[in-house]
This record gives sequence, C-alpha cells and structure tokens, in this order.
Amino acid sequence: MPDHVDLFLEQWGEQRPDLDASPMAVVGRLKRLAQVADTELRRNFARHDLDSASFDVLATLRRSNSEHRLTPAGLMRSSMVTSGAITQRLDRLEARGLVTRTPSETDGRGVQVTLTAEGLRLIDDVLPGHLQTEETLLAALSKAEREQLADTLRTLLEALGDRTD
Repeated sequence: MPDHVDLFLEQWGEQRPDLDASPMAVVGRLKRLAQVADTELRRNFARHDLDSASFDVLATLRRSNSEHRLTPAGLMRSSMVTSGAITQRLDRLEARGLVTRTPSETDGRGVQVTLTAEGLRLIDDVLPGHLQTEETLLAALSKAEREQLADTLRTLLEALGDRTD
C-alpha cells in the first residue's frame, strides 16, 4: 500500500527524472515516523505536565546511578538535551521541586543535579506509559524486525559519528 513518501518519490520521478530521489524513501519515512512518535510521546508527557526534554533529564537521572545524581555536563553527555537547553530545563525542574542543584563535594565550582523524592515518583509514574506508547508505535513489527531495525539504525548513526566515546 503506497504511503506519503511513495507519492513524493513518484512526483520527483516525474518532475526530476534526472535525479535519484531514492534516499528520500528512507529519510522521508524516518522524518515522518519521528513526527508521529513525537506526537504520541508528547501526549503521555502532557498527562504529567512534562515535555520531552524534561522527561529526558528526569529519565537520565533515574537510570544513571543509585544516587540519581549527575553534573550538568554529565546530563548533557547522557541525555538528548543540548547544552543550551540544560540550564533552562534544570531551572524549570528545580522550580517544580523535581530536582535539586547542590555544590559539588569534590569541585568547589561544580554542581550536582539530583532527583528529589517527588522527581523520582514522577519519573517512575511516567515511565510505564512511555514504554507502552513506544510498544504501541512498534506493534506492527515482530521482535526480529525490531532487532534488525535497531541494529540498522545503530549502524547508520555510528557511521554519522553518533557514538558514546
């Protein structure tokens, strides 16, 4: 069954037959999928008065270590939040009582960001719905197809320089 991207490819084939528009088959679908997924994930976050970046900060603190504590730089490295956004996110999360910022015990100029009890409760409440939303988004794929897709996407991201090292 044709989708929106098939229509775009057909139109480009008619208008610019001299160009190979086949990369749009993958990139276009990735973009559309990201939009659909983002919309669905935002619905779950909104039920808890969060946005995706705030969820990411809370989730990063929750999964990082038993103290649920990181430096702002550690948060940036471990999450999907940019350096410019981290301070704003932390300001909002701290104002809501979800995180605290305290001076580092080892670096007088550094700061530690820690989940509060309320932040821990909130992320633990949000996470099941988040995972269920992701499960729903992937329901059309078998376990083997999910694993293959995850491996393929990892390969592509690594080739584009998206690595942890």
